[in-house]
Amino acid sequence: MQVPAVVAAGDRGAARAILGESKAYLAVGERTLVADAVAVLQRVPEVSEVFVVGDAPRLTKVLGDDESLRRELRKPLTVVPQFRNLYENAWETYRRVLPGAGPAGRDPASPADEDQAVLYVSADLPFATAEEISAFVRQSLAAGVDYGLGLVPEEAMQGFYPEEGKPGIQMAYFNLRQGRLRQSNLHLVKPAKLGNRHYVEEMYENRYQRQLGPIVRMAWRILFREGGGFAVLVSFALMHLAGLLDRRGWRRLADRLRGYLDLERVAVYCGRLLDTNFRFIVTQAGGCAVDIDNEEDLEIARQRYREWRAAQEERARQLYGTLALPERAGEPVELRLAAGGAS
Repeated sequence: MQVPAVVAAGDRGAARAILGESKAYLAVGERTLVADAVAVLQRVPEVSEVFVVGDAPRLTKVLGDDESLRRELRKPLTVVPQFRNLYENAWETYRRVLPGAGPAGRDPASPADEDQAVLYVSADLPFATAEEISAFVRQSLAAGVDYGLGLVPEEAMQGFYPEEGKPGIQMAYFNLRQGRLRQSNLHLVKPAKLGNRHYVEEMYENRYQRQLGPIVRMAWRILFREGGGFAVLVSFALMHLAGLLDRRGWRRLADRLRGYLDLERVAVYCGRLLDTNFRFIVTQAGGCAVDIDNEEDLEIARQRYREWRAAQEERARQLYGTLALPERAGEPVELRLAAGGAS
């Protein structure tokens, strides 16, 4: 089974700029991060076509002018003009991937439309591999969920840590009974089956777990508005407290707290908040969990790009085997522009 992939390259709402630039257009290796993301998805057998949502005129130029990328294109590539925030970008692009939707998109109108799954990928993943993305999609589809969110264990991230004489990137983790796990920036979603789709943007804005006010307000809604119950609120609070203690270096205390937080139970609570069949999908390679969120990480990623890229590709091949590269169409793949978006 194949699914369309959407690369989130918008620069509105909660999107972060680095050095005054949208992350999608920064280069860590030899080309922009958004072009890297599109190129990796070309090699994922489970991806049928690729959509990129963001600043349409700029994306069209950046992707269209990249000769090396155009030589690698094997799947239809469409640029979708961005909307006001992450949620609208995700939903409106889904409306355009539906069969027969046309450039302006359409609302889901049948059970088949509601079952349409979409792979959402961040644009700023310089160490993502096709093998890890392929494994994530296969596991998510096999699980039969409406929302699969990727996680990777701490062990998979240790290759990106500082070494003697070499800089590295420090990671933030969810502290759970099963271990310390990091979000991998991969989402396999059936958007029409998210009852509370409006929470996606808020969860994205609070993904760093560092602002107490928004976290408290969300927890209040979980308990009272969504009927989550006291157990959900306690687990929600413990997860954020364990993460805070972990980041402050109080590892032993964080480990004691995470003993009360079970991965499957937290997944049930997330599903209750989003009103959908939710599950965490764990992959082992790790590269998809390294995104570029600040100037320091950008500089370190640039310094160690070749080393980390080669190591990640080797690790992914050892874990998942070598993927068969899809055949390229006889005619060159054209870059298309979908209608819509906000000015």
